Amino acid sequence: MMPRAMRDAFLEKIWQSMERDASLFFVSADFGSPVLDKIRADYPDRFVNVGIAEQNLINVSAGLALEGYTVFAYAIASFITMRCYEQTRVNLALLSEVRPMNVNLIGVGAGYSYAMSGPTHQCYEDITLMRALPNFQLLSPADHITAGQLFTQCVSQSGPKYLRFDAQTLPVLYAEELPDGQAGFHVHRTGRRICLIATGYMVHTALEVAGQLVAAGQSVGVIDLFNLTHCDLDKLEKTLSPYAGLISLEEGFRGRGGLDALLVELTTQRDWGKKLLGLGVEPGYRFELGSRTELHEQVGIGVQSALQRIRDFTRTL
Repeated sequence: MMPRAMRDAFLEKIWQSMERDASLFFVSADFGSPVLDKIRADYPDRFVNVGIAEQNLINVSAGLALEGYTVFAYAIASFITMRCYEQTRVNLALLSEVRPMNVNLIGVGAGYSYAMSGPTHQCYEDITLMRALPNFQLLSPADHITAGQLFTQCVSQSGPKYLRFDAQTLPVLYAEELPDGQAGFHVHRTGRRICLIATGYMVHTALEVAGQLVAAGQSVGVIDLFNLTHCDLDKLEKTLSPYAGLISLEEGFRGRGGLDALLVELTTQRDWGKKLLGLGVEPGYRFELGSRTELHEQVGIGVQSALQRIRDFTRTL
């Protein structure tokens, strides 16, 4: 199966569904794609481009949702999360507490997707920020198959959601077996000693790291955790029970409330008795340009960086 951009797979689902579902409405902050051209051309009465105005994007989306529309709002990830955070908090997270509404924020450019655009367009904070908002779902796919599958969940489940899509076309992980949407995570590899729990792009890194560790005689599991707020915790606990050590991998700041904090919270609340290692971007902004692979090694989440940290960690188990 040929890989596709996540946004194209997801937008294609929207476009195909708008003909039979008149409740779907699309709002863009002057951000395009070839598939979006088809939505704009075929359904102009349910498409609005608010311009480079993400705060207004949220306001308009909230108003449409209160009128009964299922709304998809679309912009670059760093802008749809941070530029309009107060509007998102008040008009979506807070208002959805008392009024039914379905608004789906599509953020393209998670992590280092825009590697050559520097820290203004890169997005290392979105997991932390969107996890902090009550009533939000945070969905972080690792390939276009998962991204496309999330459309059904967005339409069928009320409430605000944030979808963090990679801007790059990533290899296909689910060509033969679909991810478990109800569980919110998928087991790619089972083991006995340590388990790598990753989200988004870092699932690919986790699989490469695991392959090298297994070749060296380690027993390693790999989990793609793509629902960071509403995964099946009982099933996840059972899945992780054989392991002595858990390692989170995220393309976001380490120790700042992201995936690593989620595992700390679960371990503490459920008394899992697991030893944890959080691998994420070392906090701080960098202005060097380079490939994503190069940048990842510089900030501590590249394959070689991760391997060294994990080998040190396994010696303590």
